[in-house]
Amino acid sequence: MKKVIVAAASIAALTPAGLASARTHPTAHAAAATKVSVTGKEFSLHLSRTSISKPGTVAFTFRNVGTMAHDFSIGGKTSKMISPHKTTTLTVTFHEKGRFTYLCTVPGHAQAGMKGVFTVR
Repeated sequence: MKKVIVAAASIAALTPAGLASARTHPTAHAAAATKVSVTGKEFSLHLSRTSISKPGTVAFTFRNVGTMAHDFSIGGKTSKMISPHKTTTLTVTFHEKGRFTYLCTVPGHAQAGMKGVFTVR
């Protein structure tokens, strides 16, 4: 009996009204991510912007322009370790205002200068 009820509910969702609802609402709640370019090399990180005006999602595109492997870490998330001249993207959602340290997690790299602060206003 449960299978019939589930099937009926699924079919009802596919009615023209259900399809119209599915087309207009899923993207209404998804905000576009702010894009920030990050370049890293021995021993510095440069961000195209170091702040955003309100909490939200940021897509950090990290390009390693150095000669050894590096990663990028911010807001409790860390990108994969990437080889020289490779690129990766790390998406982070900031839920509150604050100052967030970013860095390369390779031992000694942050201490050598691969770090900074990103601000959410």
